[in-house]
Amino acid sequence: MTDDRVGAADAAAPTRIRIPIHLRWGDLDALGHVNNTSMLKLLEEARLRAFWRPEPGVAAPPTAILDALDLRAETMTLIARQEIEYVRPVPYGQRPLDVQLWIGRMGGSSIDVCYEVFSPQGDDPQIRYARSTAVIVMVSTETGRPVRLTDGMREAWSPYLDQPIDYSRRS
Repeated sequence: MTDDRVGAADAAAPTRIRIPIHLRWGDLDALGHVNNTSMLKLLEEARLRAFWRPEPGVAAPPTAILDALDLRAETMTLIARQEIEYVRPVPYGQRPLDVQLWIGRMGGSSIDVCYEVFSPQGDDPQIRYARSTAVIVMVSTETGRPVRLTDGMREAWSPYLDQPIDYSRRS
């Protein structure tokens, strides 16, 4: 097993978006750690906060440019694929997890959003609990067909483009 502890200074590269996500007691399973299906919801929440424009008065990263909360928006996002590698069980805690996101690939109508889920920011060392990649496709709300990423999307997201996750594979 690899050592998944990283020093606080090494935990987030400048190409990463950091989103603090609180756990809920209901995210735990009978074994006392975050259930694997709850992890998908935690990643979803981080993704929405990273890419969807917030309601007025709420702070958001510069990547939050999508009008997904507006049902009249021209485009919506769909998940085409998601992969998660669980590195360590996530225990319950009251401080928010440090979910770090970046773009691992930018295509014509899709992006690969990469995630790493760490123990709370400020822990030294931080513990990596999971790694994940989600393929997000931009789709027309009118036709349901993929649409090309706009220049505005590329401009907002390009600073967060970095290497995709290289998952370990079994033979």
